[in-house]
Amino acid sequence: MIQTLKNAWKVPELRSKILFTVFALLIFRLGSAISVPFVNVDGLVGYIDSMKGTFLGLMGTMNGTAFSVAAVFALGVQPYINSSIIIQLLTVAIPALERMQKEGGEEGRKKIAAITRYVTVAIAVLQGFGYYTIIRTSQNLLDTGDINGVWAAIVIVVTFTAGSAFVMWLGEQITEKGIGNGISMILFAGILSRMPKMITDMGLGVSNWAHRDSFAELSAEELEKIFILPPWGLILIVAGMLALIVFVVFIQNAERRIPVQYAKRVVGRKMYGGQSSHIPMKVNMAGVMPIIFAQSIASLPSTIGMFFGKTSESEGGWGTFLTVFRSNGWVYAVVYFLLILAFSYFYSTMQFDPVEVSNNLKKNGGFIPGYRPGKPTAEFIHRVLNKITFFGAIFLSVIAILPIVSGNIIGVSDLALGGTSVIIVVGVALETAKVLESQLMMRHYKGFLE
Repeated sequence: MIQTLKNAWKVPELRSKILFTVFALLIFRLGSAISVPFVNVDGLVGYIDSMKGTFLGLMGTMNGTAFSVAAVFALGVQPYINSSIIIQLLTVAIPALERMQKEGGEEGRKKIAAITRYVTVAIAVLQGFGYYTIIRTSQNLLDTGDINGVWAAIVIVVTFTAGSAFVMWLGEQITEKGIGNGISMILFAGILSRMPKMITDMGLGVSNWAHRDSFAELSAEELEKIFILPPWGLILIVAGMLALIVFVVFIQNAERRIPVQYAKRVVGRKMYGGQSSHIPMKVNMAGVMPIIFAQSIASLPSTIGMFFGKTSESEGGWGTFLTVFRSNGWVYAVVYFLLILAFSYFYSTMQFDPVEVSNNLKKNGGFIPGYRPGKPTAEFIHRVLNKITFFGAIFLSVIAILPIVSGNIIGVSDLALGGTSVIIVVGVALETAKVLESQLMMRHYKGFLE
């Protein structure tokens, strides 16, 4: 990957794209450090840190440090991701939207994109209001002074919404003028921004373990608030992350190659065809999107609680309900596992149509050895697609929930979020490297002629 970056830097056009992407991500990080008015940032940081293993902890991990300081870009790309989920599901359910996407051409895709943007703004308003509700209902987090409370609420919600809309626009600009998928790159930058704090927390945990005798006089409640990480726990965490990287790289690069033979045909005095090729079918066609979408859906119970200003620490039914769906609990792990399976199949079906592939092969005189062109070929490709998608989805689901299990064994609740972060970071890095490699290949076509 480092060599790919060096080669890309030598090409002026690619260098401009890389610099544009870096500049856009710097703007994102700048907006992630500017807090909205009327918020007690110091109190909010401590409150978010105490909510590890909940939806607030998940938002903090996905959006980086911006969420914990109530920054302008605190909502990040989450509203856009949720909007994309809703629109894609509606596209399958509503025939008019499906026709607009498939038969509308470029104009249809622009209309779908416009609808997605409007829904993103609506979701950002709801999430912004939910975040404001948490700030308002928690003690010492809202500092309006002599300002009217209604005006403060309007300013905070509108700022969150505008920030989310700007992040969405920034992601689209990166996709169009930069390198890689803009939304994924912003998500990538937000997750990486928490790495220094994660390293510092682990170092502090090991240091607390070395001085654990000094905590003997503390009560059980006080002891729970102190992060203690034994050296063997640190070794397991590092080894687990390395294993995750290896598994993700393996899944992202694995593919099933279906052999294709092209029939010979005579056109004029020349003979064409007769060569052999293959259809590459990736084990994980959807990339990191099943993980991202599954997180958004699995965290809905906590999102609903956020709108009402409730957390797992609340008393009564709300507290019990939100405790059951904590992101480090077994109910969340099971729902998360099943949602990743479902979204993997959903995305694979959307990206790879066996009937269309079969028809294209038939038009170009190609066939799969042992299968007749047309319906038999489409059925064979469909069976292969189901098998490799199941294999890839199982691996992706197991890797995603393994840190949750390990975190409960070791006693590190934030590890449940760290595993998913590793999957997203590695997946985005691999996809970006492939984009750079394809761009380099397009610009070095001379080698194919020599």
